Amino acid sequence: MEYRIDKNGLVDRLSAWNDYLKRKVRLIACGGTALTLLNIKESTKDIDLLVPDVKEHEYLVKVLKQLGYQSVSGWGLSRDDGFIFDLFRGKAVHTTELLDSPLEKDKHIPIKEFTRIYLGVLNYYDLIISKLFRAAAVDFEDCLFLFRDKRREIDLKYLEKRFYGTASYDVSEEKIIKNWKHFLKLIKKEQIRQ
Repeated sequence: MEYRIDKNGLVDRLSAWNDYLKRKVRLIACGGTALTLLNIKESTKDIDLLVPDVKEHEYLVKVLKQLGYQSVSGWGLSRDDGFIFDLFRGKAVHTTELLDSPLEKDKHIPIKEFTRIYLGVLNYYDLIISKLFRAAAVDFEDCLFLFRDKRREIDLKYLEKRFYGTASYDVSEEKIIKNWKHFLKLIKKEQIRQ
């Protein structure tokens, strides 16, 4: 059975975590989680959160393990409810190293602030870039959803410049650039249809 969680479910879960924390923790949603929080997708099966501050990451993982969460993958923690929370540390989403900390001004979108947890969403540019680096079919689809929904707020030339800048630090630069070119073709195909 595939478990999915919607925006309200995500906020409720983080609210429950908030009650057990004694220190501030800043979370920046990425991937499908970000798209769910932005109301672009109805739900997500994976919960992807960046914890940019290393000390905050260590503290959150420690508290969650005390609450019964167990390591299930590289960055993943889960309990018996079927959801995996990938808690990425620093400024890397999966294997994509972002150019800037998502905590910097204009690098994330504020969503909600609890007493201890601050929740934001990765900016549109880094969200698209990190998904295109993974390049599964669902990632291209998600990027198109985001681009379609936020077209007026996304500068394609700036996105391309930022994409190439991020790719220049990756060992698979040429392969990743092919992902960008494929995404551009998808955008053009969609614009022709409209």
